[in-house]
Amino acid sequence: MQNRWQEFRRWFDERRANVQDSTRNIRRAFGLVWRAHPPSAMAMAGCTVVGAFLPAGQAWVGKLIVDAVVNAINTRTPPEAGLQVVLPLLVAEFVLLLLQAVNNQARTLAEHILHAQMNLAINTRIIRKALELDLTHFENPDYYDKLQNARREADWRGLQIANGSFFLVQNVLTLLSFGALLFRFSPLLALILFLATIPAFIAQSRYAELTFRVLSWRAPEARQLNYLEHLLTDYDAVKEIKLFGLGEPLLARYAKLFWKFLQEDQAIARGRSLASVGWGLIATFSYYGSYAWIVWRAVGGAITLGDMTLYLGIFRSSQSTFESIFYGLSELYENGLFMSNLFKFLELEPQMPVALHPVSMPSKIRRGIEFRNVSFKYSNQETWALRDVNLTIRPGEKIALVGPNGAGKTTLIKLLTRLYDPTVGQVLLDGVDLREYDLRELRQSIGVIFQDFVRYHLTAAENVGFGQIERLDDRARIVNSAEKSGAHNLITSLPEGYETTLGRWFWKGRDLSGGEWQKIALARAFMRDCEVLVLDEPTAALDAENEMRVFQQFRELTNDKTAVLISHRFSTVRMADRIFVIEDGHVSEQGTHGELLEVGGTYARLFNLQAESYR
Repeated sequence: MQNRWQEFRRWFDERRANVQDSTRNIRRAFGLVWRAHPPSAMAMAGCTVVGAFLPAGQAWVGKLIVDAVVNAINTRTPPEAGLQVVLPLLVAEFVLLLLQAVNNQARTLAEHILHAQMNLAINTRIIRKALELDLTHFENPDYYDKLQNARREADWRGLQIANGSFFLVQNVLTLLSFGALLFRFSPLLALILFLATIPAFIAQSRYAELTFRVLSWRAPEARQLNYLEHLLTDYDAVKEIKLFGLGEPLLARYAKLFWKFLQEDQAIARGRSLASVGWGLIATFSYYGSYAWIVWRAVGGAITLGDMTLYLGIFRSSQSTFESIFYGLSELYENGLFMSNLFKFLELEPQMPVALHPVSMPSKIRRGIEFRNVSFKYSNQETWALRDVNLTIRPGEKIALVGPNGAGKTTLIKLLTRLYDPTVGQVLLDGVDLREYDLRELRQSIGVIFQDFVRYHLTAAENVGFGQIERLDDRARIVNSAEKSGAHNLITSLPEGYETTLGRWFWKGRDLSGGEWQKIALARAFMRDCEVLVLDEPTAALDAENEMRVFQQFRELTNDKTAVLISHRFSTVRMADRIFVIEDGHVSEQGTHGELLEVGGTYARLFNLQAESYR
């Protein structure tokens, strides 16, 4: 007995928490609706009030028409005289029907406009939140699960909450107007109708919770389904999928996941339908029992034929209105639960601390950059990416970072650009911790091209100009940056020059080779007027001649700037003022090309191995 009581308490507490969460989300959703487009929201509210009282008015006018006709028949009134009595009532009914049609169309238009505005508003908030978050979030699968749940139906659910709430208010007002008319006949009937619809409402609410849980729990698998669909239809993957014969195996995996989801959805839909039909029979029996009672009272002369028509119409409408109210409450509850996914995502906060009173970036670096006792570990990883790194870069110095893949070279750059903060230690610029600087100013003063640079499927001019978004309309600067990277001749040879769309995603897009894309990315780096320029494997896809030319020009162009180069090609690395060898997350060697060769350590070994391959 005690166990059953505990189970009931757990069920009750969980249900209460869900109701509270859903109610809170409904209020917040209305805030989203109002901010999305106030005129449309107000129009829907006005249409709700007008639509609420039309059914009672139509039913009352219908009763008056029937009674007038019956009275004319009983008193043998001439047709012309009878028509004069009935005609104003017919006109009134026509006006009410016309008003209802206009009101419905106005509501549909307002809903259409509001849906578009909601879509823009909610997606904008999701994207802006993603832009605010640290890089750490993007390396956590839980983040993508929350993003999947937030984006899945947020705009539609938000609109459904607004639309459903307006309909709920309309139905309640309509029911109150019906109640005022029905109370004259029998308050008991209204109570019967109310009680008869409660079981179906409870069943619908139970399945609403189940639907929410299933869709939320399977977010990781849903992302996998989307990934498989993308992989099987993506241009970059299609060559390897065809050559390795991966199409059918991956398609089979996709179909297996799809059918799993389908079976889960069908099981919920079957249960929901059976519950609705079963409990709906109670409401049906109560309706026909009341129907018979009204007819019996009319046959006995207790009410007029017009009254019978009025009460039957009201009774029929009242039952459907009761059902609509409870169904609307069930939908509101379900939509409110789903909106929690959106609000949970929007509540994510950046973990990287921001200085309350940030220091402005210096116009010119005077003392240089220092990594002081820096160690770093990625979230959810046990091994250290960097361990006790001490490294100094003088103003205007050109340094190179070399070492095996995974040694920590790119991680150093991420700390320098403050995509991450050190787990231990400090990164200083002119003696000031990077955490003290204004983050936006810091990143504007550093130009970086990573080895996995983005290939924007936009115009060539935009691909270059994105390096300094504030100067996107400065065509002279864009051309100059392209000339520095060697991309200018490539761009001018394209069909529409700098206005040519790159990539294959859009109509008339022109795809480029890996080396050509790399020239575009280098131009983007040169576009930025910055104190520090970082190139992470910037010439991996260039041939030896173009690589040498780019780096000779790069050294000239960065004569008065600080530059950091990551490369595996020692023919270009030797041009640096100093070279740092990174192994197992720490600096193992440092010095000039000549000094490191004399030491005869890791650098000398790797240089000789690479030089031997060219002989």
